Amino acid sequence: MERTVAVRSARTALPGLVVVAAAAAAAFGLHELLPAVSALVIAVVLGILVANLGLHRPVLRAGTGFAAKRLLRIGVVLLGFQLAAGEMARLGAPGLGIVALVVASTFVGTQWLGRRLGVSKALSLLIATGFAICGASAIAAMRGVIDAEEEEVAFSIALVTLCGTLSIAILPPLQGPLGLTDEQFGSWVGAAVHDVAQVVATASTAGAVALAAAIVIKLTRVVLLAPLVAGTSFVQRRHTDVPRPLLPLFVLGFLATMGVRSSGVLGTGVIDALDQVKTVVFAAALFGLGTGVELARLRRLGGRPLVLGLASWALVAGVAYGGVRLVG
Repeated sequence: MERTVAVRSARTALPGLVVVAAAAAAAFGLHELLPAVSALVIAVVLGILVANLGLHRPVLRAGTGFAAKRLLRIGVVLLGFQLAAGEMARLGAPGLGIVALVVASTFVGTQWLGRRLGVSKALSLLIATGFAICGASAIAAMRGVIDAEEEEVAFSIALVTLCGTLSIAILPPLQGPLGLTDEQFGSWVGAAVHDVAQVVATASTAGAVALAAAIVIKLTRVVLLAPLVAGTSFVQRRHTDVPRPLLPLFVLGFLATMGVRSSGVLGTGVIDALDQVKTVVFAAALFGLGTGVELARLRRLGGRPLVLGLASWALVAGVAYGGVRLVG
């Protein structure tokens, strides 16, 4: 009986999953033509177009829904394969202190500003997570433990993408005026920019030393995703009658894959391949997420979330710069 139900569910989801796979492939193809635009962002946009052009037929909804929920969490689990504890240890106490300060101040400060601006609690939390940790991946993880509308998720992803893209153009010219060495500039970028690809693009303008410093700082920020999501899940569990796990299963998976990476049993080729798989899974998931976004509802969110996103961007950049100059 259970096997029959599973087969029926798989058949129901198949048409939507075929479209999801095709859309993910299209997102990567367009990324090759427009390298400055992330394949993940393109995937979200394609999903929104499908939904708002009347192409999201009922027969597709089971598959796109599966992608939006399940594949997002699988992507977060795969993200752990990119993180090794040994790399963080090289930062030392001062470097770890900078990362903790940046993440905590951005996460708390953005939510405080959101309340002052009248932005919804869920949207403020998503924006805070994206700017504090690692953009779309962090937003996807946080979405797994809170009740948020698809429009709020899409808006928060758009904001971190916008500000991260602006960082590529704005931060490099500031290195000289701000008196930062290449290593300090890399540390600043790693602490202030959101998506890993955006960090690489920004830091590489100052050379290999800056890029190495940026990557270590950035990946250390990503490690804090697990306690941040777990803590939020715990708070949500205390303030709702809906049963929630103390530590979501996908967060445990994230920690497990991080442990496997830290053990050193995986070769460079395997790690690179898993990174590619992770990106494909996220692209498929974000397309599915986009199919749930109605532009009319998105417009109703208004301009206040945009103000909040820009303010959060300034906050993370300012705190990161102060921390880098303090440590020297």
